[in-house]
Amino acid sequence: MKAYVFPGQASQFPGMGKDMFEGSDQAKALFHQADEILGFEISKIMFEGTAEQLKQTSVTQPAVFLHSVIKSILAGDSFNPDVVAGHSLGEFSALVAAGAMSFEDGLKLVSERARAMQDSCNEAESTMAAILGLENEIVEDVCASIDEGVIPANYNCPGQLVISGSIQGVDLAVQALTEKGARRALVLPVNGAFHSPFMESAKLRLEKAIDATEFKKPMCPIYQNVDAASQTDPEQIKKNLVNQLTSPVRWTQIMLNMINDGVTSFVEVGGNGKTLSGFVKKVNRSIPTEAL
Repeated sequence: MKAYVFPGQASQFPGMGKDMFEGSDQAKALFHQADEILGFEISKIMFEGTAEQLKQTSVTQPAVFLHSVIKSILAGDSFNPDVVAGHSLGEFSALVAAGAMSFEDGLKLVSERARAMQDSCNEAESTMAAILGLENEIVEDVCASIDEGVIPANYNCPGQLVISGSIQGVDLAVQALTEKGARRALVLPVNGAFHSPFMESAKLRLEKAIDATEFKKPMCPIYQNVDAASQTDPEQIKKNLVNQLTSPVRWTQIMLNMINDGVTSFVEVGGNGKTLSGFVKKVNRSIPTEAL
């Protein structure tokens, strides 16, 4: 069994997608369509913008989505997953690539998600931190012991868990986890607590947009972030997609479940082609990975 996996925010890079645009009329048309849908030239920012310009949430999320989805479209018949999954934002890319919704609807949802998340970030000061070298249970216990609001947000791979919450809560957790022996406990340069209750207002906005969007049964099961379980029912997929904004990304659990269910290789679609493949190697070194 082959799993195709789609990266999320932080997998962007200057010049992303330019090779596809220059080498394919189909890609060119899709990028032009994206510029029209979004109301600004995202293609120009992707191809010519700086790393700093690409870091803006309203740009990053659609850029990462477009890079992955257009790659999957250009692959044609060779895009043949048995299962798919996407890390955070990448779940939208995976659903479009697997035929659960249209390119246009997917891009509109991603754009609304990005704007809603940015607005939530502006409502209250919050942040995230990467914790390396500790067992999940230790990080979970420390977060639960802090009253200032901090939770595990991204279970990326064994020994790498990102926490999310108030600035004070994250700072206290970083201090406590360093004392517990974390190899690194690093506050990230982000201005919001993604995948935490701080995203509640964004979740309500996204829910309205998702409810108004047509979803179909995907061509294969998708393992979703919220519960790490495989899903094909459009209504349940929509619910999980909404809840994803305030719930942890259970990526470690997704990889373990996929492998237990018979996945024998992973294909990373988009980004630098290395981020999710690196997480797979942390789970099981012997499983082959490749980039589309």
